[in-house]
Amino acid sequence: MLENGKLYIGTSRNPDDSLNKPEYLELKFGNRHGIVTGATGTGKTVTLQVLAESFSNAGVPVFCADIKGDLSGIAAMGEAKDWVTKRAELIGFNDFAFQEFPVIFWDLYGEKGHRVRSTIAEMGPLLLSRLMDASEAQEGVLNIAFKIADQGGLPLMDLKDLQALLNYMGEHATELSTQFGLISKSSVGSLQRGLLVLEQQGAEHFFGEPALKISDIMRTTNDGRGAISVLAADKLMMNPRLYATFLLWLLSELFEELPEVGDPDKPKLVFFFDEAHLLFNDAPKVLIERVEQVVRLIRSKGVGVYFVTQNPLDVPETILAQLGNRVQHALRAYTPREQKAVKTAADTFRPNPAFDCATAITTLGTGEALVSTLQDKGIPSMVERTLVRPPSGRVGPLSDSERQAVINVSPVAGLYDKDLDRESAYEILTERARKAAEAEAAKRAAEEQASQGAGDDSAAGRWTLPGFGNDGEDEAPRSTSRNGTTRRSSGYQRETVIEAAMKSAARSVATSVGRALVRGILGSLRR
Repeated sequence: MLENGKLYIGTSRNPDDSLNKPEYLELKFGNRHGIVTGATGTGKTVTLQVLAESFSNAGVPVFCADIKGDLSGIAAMGEAKDWVTKRAELIGFNDFAFQEFPVIFWDLYGEKGHRVRSTIAEMGPLLLSRLMDASEAQEGVLNIAFKIADQGGLPLMDLKDLQALLNYMGEHATELSTQFGLISKSSVGSLQRGLLVLEQQGAEHFFGEPALKISDIMRTTNDGRGAISVLAADKLMMNPRLYATFLLWLLSELFEELPEVGDPDKPKLVFFFDEAHLLFNDAPKVLIERVEQVVRLIRSKGVGVYFVTQNPLDVPETILAQLGNRVQHALRAYTPREQKAVKTAADTFRPNPAFDCATAITTLGTGEALVSTLQDKGIPSMVERTLVRPPSGRVGPLSDSERQAVINVSPVAGLYDKDLDRESAYEILTERARKAAEAEAAKRAAEEQASQGAGDDSAAGRWTLPGFGNDGEDEAPRSTSRNGTTRRSSGYQRETVIEAAMKSAARSVATSVGRALVRGILGSLRR
């Protein structure tokens, strides 16, 4: 029943429960995205494991999240449980065999897998605003912060870098507002409190270096199988917004870094987004629009995105319309919203005259699903009532010792285990502030000792930030009175042509620096 170029999902049945035919997902349409939905306990996790195993055997790397901890068993040889052998026999799966699969475990907290990190700069202002649940005004200040960092050569790596930059912005809000727009001290204070909340929730484990390399979740083994990256998300789910933001960041990184490949014979990576409703709950319109854009365009880069959720209504219609491969497990229809979900799910399938789709959705058994995949020239197949094949790997969690054994022999062992804290915005701003304070003290001492002195204009033509000296805040011009004494002149003094030209050059330099740093659709910094 296993065929080259096709992934065997299960065997469909006729209305009288007799076997109909094998149901496949064609590998060349694996990057056309998909969705797996169904109520709790209907078999979504097993279906996810079956798809991940099938893609791996076809040489396609897989990334998925382990919400409950039981997906980790995919790294171990399957066991002859009663329901597994009966299901294989019932659907006539004569090629069934147990396997263990190449797995790389990841964990934002570094407890159940290799550490996963991103920098603040790579996260970008849009996703960070979403993570902090920032207001529109606060999001504007955060965008200004990233603009200042990009133009001023201030690398934002971890939380303390952004905290230092926000402190600087609060102290120089008046000067910076004239250049970048209104910077409210109250918004800055709210963002600082938001960063404190993130730190208490464990986000400091995620922000920093070394940042995750996309190539490390796109590995294949020597025997040609795709590595399955499993993110330990049981603890991460205590902070659902961080979970959703991290997966969206990873998706945006894939979009920004991978080249265009058109329609390959098989995907370069398959990305499973479990608990997908967390991505869209209370998300601002601009974020949903950009997610839709990424999902639509990432297909041409060879990445297939599969949303796993309980209810098809959890996914916006604009994104749902782009999901060509569909597996629908049973839904309950006790409330008006659940009844609407059943109707929505039924309407998304190509009808089968042999049965009523809406009725079938509410009567499916555990491990049974309505399946429709893209066939031939990308046309959806007629929906079929299908018994999903059993997984070849273990169904259930690994023990702690088994997990650690897999981590120890991982191809990325040792690459992400130690923190790297190189010079970034925090160190740069701290050093500049120290030098500015020393310069100010020296200046005051010189003014007290010297009766006369000439101003130092050595800083002309250099782009600077307010508050760090040499920024045009020299003492006011002096003029000589009739009795020979000097006095400060008051009033506005027009700048010379040379001064104007030098200021224009400084602005051009600052603009060119800013242009060198390009951010993508979701605001993340392109590497």
